[in-house]
Amino acid sequence: MQIIRHSEQTLKTALISKNPVLVSQYEKLDAGEQRLMNEAFQPASDLFGPITLHSPSDWITSHPEAPQDFEQFFSDPYRKTPSPDKRSIYIQAIGSLGNTRIISEEYIKWLTGYCKAYFYGLRVKLLEPVPVSATRCSFRVNENTQNLQIHAGDILKFLKKKKPEDAFCIVGITMIDLYPRDSWNFVFGQASLTDGVGIFSFARYGSDFYSMRYEGKVKKLKKTSSSDYSIFNNYYIPEITSVLLLRSCKTLTHEIGHIFGLRHCQWLACLMQGSNHLEEADRRPLNLCPICLRKLQCAVGFSIVERYKALVRWIDDESSGTPGATPEHSREGNGNLPKPVEAFKEWKEWIIKCLAVLQK
Repeated sequence: MQIIRHSEQTLKTALISKNPVLVSQYEKLDAGEQRLMNEAFQPASDLFGPITLHSPSDWITSHPEAPQDFEQFFSDPYRKTPSPDKRSIYIQAIGSLGNTRIISEEYIKWLTGYCKAYFYGLRVKLLEPVPVSATRCSFRVNENTQNLQIHAGDILKFLKKKKPEDAFCIVGITMIDLYPRDSWNFVFGQASLTDGVGIFSFARYGSDFYSMRYEGKVKKLKKTSSSDYSIFNNYYIPEITSVLLLRSCKTLTHEIGHIFGLRHCQWLACLMQGSNHLEEADRRPLNLCPICLRKLQCAVGFSIVERYKALVRWIDDESSGTPGATPEHSREGNGNLPKPVEAFKEWKEWIIKCLAVLQK
């Protein structure tokens, strides 16, 4: 295992900058916000730690890229920022996301609520779900994993056409695996920052995807024409577990972060770190490091305290329903399902520690 440690001065400059205008901007932040962000360059901080690399296949080793500090983010001429008339994040479900209509609807609500808290201050709106056929996308069966896949680029074109006037961005979510081009095996997601569109798949986040017993394998692709989407009528959808919800929330917020102009983080353990594989994505925390938090706050304009409180409320607000009920036992007619937030409990404790620093 390799630990990437930057000097205190390097982290301080990455966060605050040496540009007098940006230093002055930082000094005008609330005292509690400065106290929390200053944890970035405290070697003994138990809130923000260094990045750890576990194998040569990890992102930073295999995808060398220039780090982005706050000043570079702030000065980026291509960065898009929400404006008063474009302050909405739209979520478009493509295909069913759960094994029943109720599960699908609840799961989308949970993701929407999480985005509202994470990008606190912006509106998050749901578009009516659409079947795969509505996108007119290309599709295939993966030769290696034998699962259905839809073409990410085609979906992006569909979303661009559907983007509402007041949208800062529109993101598609699906339980069907994605591929960006014929020569690629798969992709977790793809986004166009200039168009403010993205598509993300949670298909590989089920506990059984990489197992021998995976039920989503398709023997052979039978289609009479390029417009025959009947194979998607009953495609396999994994059970919505707490781990799958956590992984989905991570991917969604990481990719929307890119649309705001945040590049992959190379400073501290952070949601915005790149990931090459599921194991690495699982090690990545849900939270932003102080450098990336300052970037997002600059773009959106939220109070950090209010944002953290909203995230705690999302974790605490377990939808009413039969205690202990699982999606397998639920019925179409049931009301709200309990939100599976067990995997978020540790993060909630971390947020409470941050709130203690902010509100000293």
